[in-house]
Amino acid sequence: MPQPSDAPKAPTMADVARVAGVSHQTVSRVLSNHPNVRETTRTQVHQAIARLGYRRNSAARALATRRTHTLGVIAVNTTLHGPASTLAGVQEAARDQGYLVSTVTLRTATRAALTQAMDHLTAWGVEGVVAITPQRETVRALATLDTPCPVVTVEGGHSLDLPGVSVDQVLGARMVTEHLLATGHRTVWHVAGPRDWLESEARTEGWRSALREAGAETPPLLRGDWSPLSGYHAGQQLAGHAAALVPGQPARLTAVFVANDQMALGVLRALREAGVRTPADVAVAGFDDIPEAEFFPPPLTTVRQDFAAIGRSSIALLLDHIEGRTTEITHLTVEPELIVRASTARRPDRASPH
Repeated sequence: MPQPSDAPKAPTMADVARVAGVSHQTVSRVLSNHPNVRETTRTQVHQAIARLGYRRNSAARALATRRTHTLGVIAVNTTLHGPASTLAGVQEAARDQGYLVSTVTLRTATRAALTQAMDHLTAWGVEGVVAITPQRETVRALATLDTPCPVVTVEGGHSLDLPGVSVDQVLGARMVTEHLLATGHRTVWHVAGPRDWLESEARTEGWRSALREAGAETPPLLRGDWSPLSGYHAGQQLAGHAAALVPGQPARLTAVFVANDQMALGVLRALREAGVRTPADVAVAGFDDIPEAEFFPPPLTTVRQDFAAIGRSSIALLLDHIEGRTTEITHLTVEPELIVRASTARRPDRASPH
C-alpha cells in the first residue's frame, strides 16, 4: 500500500493570490503581462511568487486556455554575427513576454528545409513564428509556404506579403560613406558581402547612392563572403591601389567601407602586412559593431545594429497578430547608429573631398 508522501506540495496560483491579497484572476493577468494591472498590484504578485517559489505549470495552462504560450523561430546561418545576434534578440524578447521559444536553425533555406522546420514547430504547438530571412533564397522559399500560424519576418521580408522587421541597411551604409567623405576622402572603396544576401545588396546600394549624391567617383566593387579570410584577400587587392601611380600624386585609394566587421579585420591585416597604415594612408570602416571592433588595431569605425530592438519589435508585431490586435501587413524599420573610432581619423592634407 503506498505511503503518503511527506514532501511539501508545490505552491499553486491560489496560494500566490492568498499571499498577495488579490484574486486568482489578477494573478493570471500578471503572469500573462496583461496591461490592465496596477503597478503596485503587479509588484505584490511578483513578491508573493518569489516568496513562495511558485512555478507556472505550462501543461495545465495550455489545457485550460488552449494556448501553449510557445513561439517558434527559424534562423539561417547562425554562425555569423548578424543572424546569431538577431536570434538572441528575438529569443530574449519572447522570454520577456512570458513565452517559451522553440528554435530551428538551418544551414540552407530551401523550400523543403523551411517546410520541415514549419512542420516541426507546428508539432510543438507554436502560436506564431519569427523567420530570420537574410538571404534572397530564404525570402523566395518562404513566400511559397502555406503557413499554419502568424509569421513575422526579420531582415529581408519587406518584399513579402508578410509583416516584417529590418534594420535600415541602406541608411547605415550611407552614414558611414558620408562620414568618410566628410573626413577628407575624394571617394570610398567598398568590400561587399555575398550576392544572395539582402543586407549586402542594401549596403552596396547605400554606398553607391552616397557617392553619387556627393559627385564622387564610384570605384570598382570588391566582394567577400563575410569571413575575415575573404576580407584579407580583398585587402591584398586594395593594398595595390593604395600607392600613387605617379610620385607626388594622390593615391587612388584612401578610404574603404567594408560590409561587415569580420571582413574589415582581414582587410586591416592585409594592409598592415603591405606597409599601408590605417588611418594615415587608408581609412577603414566596417558594419555591425561586433564586441571586438573597439579592440581592433586601430579601433574600428563601424555601424551598430540594435539587435535587442529588432527582437522586441518582431515579438511585439507577432503577438499583435496572434492576439488579433491587428491584421495589417506592417513593415517596421530599426535605425542603425554610426560609431566613429580611430580607424577613420580626418585626413590632414585636405578638409573636404572637393
